[in-house]
Order: sequence, then C-alpha cells, then structure tokens
Amino acid sequence: MRILLAAGAVALLGASGLLAPSTDAAAAPQPNSPAAIGVDVGPAGTSLMHGDLASTDSTPYRGPGRRARLAASTVPGGACATTFLGWDGIPLSLCTQFVGPGGVAVPTVTLLHPRTAAVLARLPLSKGGVLGGVYGYLDAAGRVVVADGSGAIVRVGHRGGIRAPRLFVDQRISLAGHLAAGDAITGLAPDFAGRIWFVSTNGVVGTVSTVQGKPRIASMRLPRGEQLGNGLSVRPTGVSVLTTHALYEMVAGPDGRPYPRWRRAYDRGSARKPGQLTWGSGTTPTYFGPDGDRWVAIVDNADRVPHLLVYRSDDGGLICRMPAFGRSGPGTENSILALGNALVIPSTYGYQYPPQAQTGPARPPSAVFSGGSTRVDVTAAGCRRVWENNDRIATLPRLARGDGLVYALGYGPLGPGPQQLGPVYLIGSDFRTGRRAVTVPVGVAPLDEPLELTGTIGPDGTMWQATAGRILRITRG
Repeated sequence: MRILLAAGAVALLGASGLLAPSTDAAAAPQPNSPAAIGVDVGPAGTSLMHGDLASTDSTPYRGPGRRARLAASTVPGGACATTFLGWDGIPLSLCTQFVGPGGVAVPTVTLLHPRTAAVLARLPLSKGGVLGGVYGYLDAAGRVVVADGSGAIVRVGHRGGIRAPRLFVDQRISLAGHLAAGDAITGLAPDFAGRIWFVSTNGVVGTVSTVQGKPRIASMRLPRGEQLGNGLSVRPTGVSVLTTHALYEMVAGPDGRPYPRWRRAYDRGSARKPGQLTWGSGTTPTYFGPDGDRWVAIVDNADRVPHLLVYRSDDGGLICRMPAFGRSGPGTENSILALGNALVIPSTYGYQYPPQAQTGPARPPSAVFSGGSTRVDVTAAGCRRVWENNDRIATLPRLARGDGLVYALGYGPLGPGPQQLGPVYLIGSDFRTGRRAVTVPVGVAPLDEPLELTGTIGPDGTMWQATAGRILRITRG
C-alpha cells in the first residue's frame, strides 16, 4: 500500500475470543514472532505499519468494540501515516508536514499524550521527497526508525516521558553513493539477521548491517523502469519486494548484498486505475499460511478484472490465480490482510485521491468509489471466495485478533451526493462472516477524510487513527 499524506486540507503525501477462519488458521502460529528471537523491533502489533514483518495488518489485541467512542483528538499539523506504541505506551506518529511555497515535504516524528492525544513534542527531519518518512518502524529500544528527506536512515529516540518530553536523533546512517539524486527511500524493515532492509522509488534494494559497531551498506538496482511505492515484507529466510512490474523474493549474501531468489512478473494493465496512485499493483506483499509464511500474496492491476495471485514463498510456484473481487470495485491500493490461510482484500477503486498524489493518467479518468471487501481462503489446492461485503472503508483495515473484527474508518451507504463529504464512521466487520458489527460516527469529511491512512490498536483496545486533519483516539465505551 502506498500511504497518502496531507497538510491542512489535503496534500500528498494470544488471540482470545477469536473464532478461527479454518482449521489451518487455528493451528497456525502468528507470523514472524520477532521479539521471541531478538529481532530489533518493538512490541507485537504496534511497532510496524502493517502490524508485523509479514504485513498481515493484524494485532493480537481486542479492538474498541461495539461501544467504541471518540475519546480525544489532536491537530498534528500534517498527515500521519501511522502511529506506533512502545513498551512505555507513549504514542509516536510518523507525520509529513508541507512547508514553503512549493509545499516541500518534511518528515516529522510526533509524540502524543497517551490520554489526551495532545502533541507534546515534534522533531522535523530533513526536507526532501514526499515518500521520505512514510514507512518506518519502532525498534526494540523504542526508537522510530525512518528515512529522512535527504535519503538517510535515522533512529529517533525520546526522553522525559510525558512530563518533559524530548525527541532526538540517536543515530543517522547516510546512504550517500547508493541513491541517485532525486531518488527517495520508500520502505524500511528489520530482518531476522540484524540488518535493516530498504527500498527506493527508483528500484534500489539495500541492506544496512552493523560490523564492528559501524554500519555497512550494500545495495543492488532492479531493472530500469521498475519503481517501488510500497513497503516490504520480511520472513526468517527472505524479503518480499513488489515493483510496478514484478514480485521478488530477495535474500542477502554474506556481504549483505541483496539478490533475487526468484522473480514473477504480473499483469500491470494498460494504465493506472482510478483509486490507485501509480501504474502497477498497489499492494504490499503479504506473507501468510499455515506456518506463517508459506505463501505470499499480491493483487495485480489487470484491466477490467484484477487478480489475486498467491505464490509459494520458497520457490515462487503459483498456488492460485483468481479474480480479486466479485462485485466490489475492480482495483485496490491497499495491503492484503491475513490470518492463517485466509485473506481479506479491500477495494479502493474510484477513491478520490488529491491530484498531486497520482502519477500518470487513469483509465478511465474517474469512477464511483463503491468500496467493498472480500475474504478468500487458500489451500495448497487453490483459492475460494468466502464472503464479500459493501463496506466503504477508506483507511488501511486492521484485524483485531482478540475480538475477530476488522476495523477501519469509512463512509455510509453510497448516495447521490459527493462521495467523500459528510459523516466518517469507525467500521468493524466480522472476519468470519463479513457482517458489520460496529458503526460509530467519529468525524466529518473533509476535515476527517481518512486518506487511506493506517490505524494502530493498543493493548487496552484504544485505536489511534489519523485523518486529513486530526489524529483520533478511539476507546472502548
């Protein structure tokens, strides 16, 4: 998923209680338990944009539930791609502010009060490309690891709690010599060998290792013309990278230099679709399956009918290819959600992004945002659709494994008026059936236009969700 960023109005940017979707899912361990084996990442479910290294977009906790309420909000001064919660429970948001006549993007780490949501501290990083500061993660020491606008990787720590908070750059790793002028880092993630992996807009894939206390950088460039606008997903034996042309399973050699284990081209269609940002797949690859990472899934950008593609992670063998949607809009810019052997795919077809967020003309130029999500179950023999609903969600959905609900912000039923004006709701749907279980008003668009941003659910069920103008703190009633 490519995350949209805004400033002011809009600019670019233990599973207790859960009834498992199938026998395979019930038996499956949660993917990539990093904390258990010392991977440099913070608490489970609240340290990565897509929930975990496998990008399942799930959390082990219960969500706000049927009695959810908007308890507090704040105006952060920019759009915040995601919010992390460390061991101390203090929220840290990755935001982008736009300054100056040209609207130069400034990645900004923002520290919030855990109860009032008030902004307690901000740390602007170097100005640069709009994608710097979008994808990042929280490391085991509670530091935000993110790319600044100059193409460096920084670790931002904080001191003083909520009484005297201070944000500071604890480490800065320059990638000079690995990124060309005008290129920008689009994704960062730690792996199971202690490295940081990064990808750039123009197709650089690299790693940062620590050798005798100093960073060692190694990189390679994918074929010319292949660009990256999504995050990357990590499993113990590989890293999944998706470009505008192909899906790669990457590994690192003894010197840290990445190389492809396999490559699978996909149908990218004849143009960008309305509701997508660039010409190509809009999904971050998702590792999933009975053992947590046996398979990897994406959605292509084929004309008229996009396809769900599921491959074996080890060798790229095709498990299934089927229409991603039945009656929902034919396209998505969102990551695929996973639990065990089941996937949930949201449609963003027709979603009205700001013009400056889009690259290249769409075909057709516009479409009605009808929304819709669908669940597909996968076995070694293939895939089958389980349900499809009409939820018009407009954020990256998050599965709360503790209560079995998929949470997102979205709109009411499709009507004759403007698509994205009026009430904005917290929506929760049952993972097993797709039926709506939660509908709670939490804002009004365009102030609270959801912008396909990412929410985080903490151990107490509180959901932190950014919109175009605010960060919302949604709690159990």
